[in-house]
This record gives sequence, C-alpha cells and structure tokens, in this order.
Amino acid sequence: MSVRVRVITTGGTIASRRGHEGAVSVAVPGRDLVGTVPAEVTVEIDEAMLVHSFNLTLDGVRRIAERVRAAVTEPGVDGVVVTHGTDTMEETAYFVDLILGPDRTVVFTGSQRHAGEPDGDGPRNLADAVRVAAATAGRGLGAVIAMAGGVHAARYVTKAHTVALDAFASPDHGPIGHVYGGHVRVGAIPVRPAGFDLAELAGPATRVDIVPVYVGADGTYLAAARAAGARGIVLEALGAGNPTPGVLHEVRECVAAGVPVLVTSRCRRGPVVPLYGAGGGADLAAAGAVFAGDLGAPKARLLLTAALSAEPDPDRALARLLPHLLP
Repeated sequence: MSVRVRVITTGGTIASRRGHEGAVSVAVPGRDLVGTVPAEVTVEIDEAMLVHSFNLTLDGVRRIAERVRAAVTEPGVDGVVVTHGTDTMEETAYFVDLILGPDRTVVFTGSQRHAGEPDGDGPRNLADAVRVAAATAGRGLGAVIAMAGGVHAARYVTKAHTVALDAFASPDHGPIGHVYGGHVRVGAIPVRPAGFDLAELAGPATRVDIVPVYVGADGTYLAAARAAGARGIVLEALGAGNPTPGVLHEVRECVAAGVPVLVTSRCRRGPVVPLYGAGGGADLAAAGAVFAGDLGAPKARLLLTAALSAEPDPDRALARLLPHLLP
C-alpha cells in the first residue's frame, strides 16, 4: 500500500532561481519541486505561499501552522513535509512543534543552493524529508528538520553556518537520526512537554522583543522595548546569563511593570545558570527574570509569545512555559 505524504511548500532557496539582474528570488511553484521520490510514496502538493523566509511574519508562521494542523488531522495523510527557507526554518519548525500533538511528526526541509544551481541540494533534501515523513508516521517526533542527511529535533536545532550544505546543527545534543542511502534511521525520540492549541494563539501577535547584551550596554533597548508595548522580553545575555549594570537596572523595571523577562545566552552552546553575584546572573534571578536553560533567543521569543497569547497574565504565562525550559 502506498504511503501518502502531504508536502506544504512555502518558498525559500529551494524554490528560488537567479534572475536577470543577478539576485536570487523565489520563483519555483511547489508543483515543480518534487522530483524523484520513493516509489511507495504518493506525494501531494499544498502550495501555501512563495516567499523568502526572511520576509515571514508571525502571522505567516501561524498560517503555515494552520496548514500543518489541517494536514496532520486529515484522514489518509500519513506524513507531512514543509519546504521552507533556511533563514528562519528553525523558528517556524519550533512554533509548529509547540502546537503538534504527542503522536505527530512533521518534517521541515529546504536547501542552501537555489534551484538553478547544477549541483543544488534541494532535490536530495526533499526526497530525504519525504522518506523521513513516510517512515516516522505516528512516531511522535514532533517537528524536525531534515537537511544534508541529518534529522534534527526542532527544540535543539539551529542554523549554524551561513552557506555550507550541512548548515544545521543541534549543539550539545546532535541529530536524532540520519538518512543514508535512502534508509531512515532514528535513534532518539525528543522529549516534548505539552504545548499549545493553535486556537489559543489566534488574534493579533503578542509583541515580545529580543534585546542583546554587550560590553557597556546601558539598558536603553530594554526601556525602548517596554515603551514600544512589548509584553515580554528575551534577554540575550553574556556567558552563563549575565547582564551589565545598566541592563540589570532595566530588567528590574520591566519585572516591576509586569513585563516578564526570559534570559538566554549569546553563546551557542550550554545553558544559562544564575551563578554570579555582584550584578551577575544571580541578581537577574533575584530581580525576577526567568532563566531559559539552553533555549536560544529566537525560540525563547516564540515560546514566550505563545505563552502570553494563551495566558495574558504574566505569572500564568510563565507557569505555562516553565516545563519547556527543563533540560
């Protein structure tokens, strides 16, 4: 019996070609992306949009999630693949992971070389993603990214290189599976705390800003985010989660104003831990900031956005997201 896989296309480099003026732009419709797929798989195309992922908004991400939800709940659909630009693929994949049920798998893929390149990586990545979707139906991997032969859990994966074909990595965790010679091998099932119902996240997007910390940062950007109406802030702190004096002062102001602050690190490996006093991370924790474990800033922003959309009260929102911050 043939396995039925729905491929939701959204654009990105995998659907792009170089134009007459030299710039690469999205131009390839979803129906033209599917080349060689396993004979036992029936592929259906759902053209959701045709955009570069750097142009996506949270509304666009939510639209993709709606298409995914419709596909995974449709009788007869055995697997779901989403083609996506690599710039923000990890964010969309993580958002989708947050709204997927425990027995679902959705595979994201794309390419680093555009469709006009003679040695493009798009066809192989898409064929591998279809294989992963067909092989792991019902296994509850959540959202994963399949690129360059690796299969990475949405919770841990990040784009680690700007142009290399093996651009994605899962620092401190590694891939959960691989595709070799057309065979899918999955060695681990990600731990996925209960997420959110997509209906909870309807309505205007809740504003959550990311603020970086650097030598001499004085808290101006934190104050500006709060003044602009941010309902939550993700602090990309130094080292294990340390602020500068000016940033610490503004974090206290944010928490006092009812604006929750999630602390992440600008380091790409390791968790944030409130170790240091004398104005360090321990004082951030004492001020009421919440440490986000090893979750990176872009995903911490999506998690806090989802929690605040589902639970407008800051304390209830933080209680809702805490299970997702555990190692």
